[in-house]
Amino acid sequence: MKAIDNKELESALETLEKEKGIKKEYLIEQIEAALITAYKNNYKDSENVKVVVDRVTGETHIYSVKEIVEKVENPVTQITKAEAANINKQLEIGDTVDVEINPRNFGRIAAQTAKQVIIQKLREAEREIVFGEFNDRKGEIVSGLVQKADAGAVVLDLGKLEGIMPTKEQIPTEKYKVNDKVKGYVLDVVKGTKGAPQVIVSRAAGEFVKKLFEFEIPEIYEGLIEVKSVSRDPGNRCKVAVHAQNENIDPVGSCVGQKGVRIQNIINELNGEKIDVIEWNEDPAIFISSALLPAKVMAVDINEEEKSARVIVPDDQLSLAIGKAGQNARLAAKLTNWKIDIKSETQFREMLEKMQKENEEVTEENNEE
Repeated sequence: MKAIDNKELESALETLEKEKGIKKEYLIEQIEAALITAYKNNYKDSENVKVVVDRVTGETHIYSVKEIVEKVENPVTQITKAEAANINKQLEIGDTVDVEINPRNFGRIAAQTAKQVIIQKLREAEREIVFGEFNDRKGEIVSGLVQKADAGAVVLDLGKLEGIMPTKEQIPTEKYKVNDKVKGYVLDVVKGTKGAPQVIVSRAAGEFVKKLFEFEIPEIYEGLIEVKSVSRDPGNRCKVAVHAQNENIDPVGSCVGQKGVRIQNIINELNGEKIDVIEWNEDPAIFISSALLPAKVMAVDINEEEKSARVIVPDDQLSLAIGKAGQNARLAAKLTNWKIDIKSETQFREMLEKMQKENEEVTEENNEE
């Protein structure tokens, strides 16, 4: 029984093998499996069916697999030894034999099924290629057009793939509209419910800011300046710690640029989000002082064991150091990865006086004893 034109089948299989890397033998096995399903769906038989596509001619052979028995009780699944001998004289009772059958109109069904399998496997191969391509782009910035911007996730058209920007990865102060061109950081690439790859995009991640710095500051792209850490309150404020191995390079000045041109491009991309560029230092006291900018710091007391720091600031700098709703202190702590306790000069003096008084009282009690 002819499934499809042999040349057409051969050409389709060879194209998929060469261009998409799908082995011809694998495709034929998939076609055979699909033909078994197609037979059962169309003929509703309870036969144990086997389908073989001839690797040379392309012809399709359908067999009913039957058990050889002394007395047939179920002719659909059983056959006598005498009948089996017409196919193979060496078969014995208990063996199975493939009896070729030729159901009416199955040639047309076979051709359609083979075509569907090839189309399906082609789509799957293309999806895998695109998945691999975008999977290699994790950690990069992509641009896309907003397709959907209702409540919840934003859907982006990235060309070959669909990008999803979940609510938590959006900048809260931004509003997205259909056909807006949007940049985002590739967090992950996953397979959707129908097998199609989906790109998870973020504009709220600290890595997005880090990548924007790489684009805008040549010294970072070239490796002369390193972005050590980023802490961020998306849409409001961001702190970026930078470091240059070469003492002749000013890492902060290079990032800000002449008249703030370089940093302004990044701020514009983030729709006005404020950015503090801070010089990283291996001395945690110096780094923490810088991280609390724009507040001025008087002293930093480091506890290495607990990785905590007590910071003393002038009275008029306390609210600036802490920031609105604790934002400045929180971002500084995240940037440095240290616990930071901020005290004003007056609070610190009062604390010292209290400790001194308690010590004096303990001393007096000991003397009395």
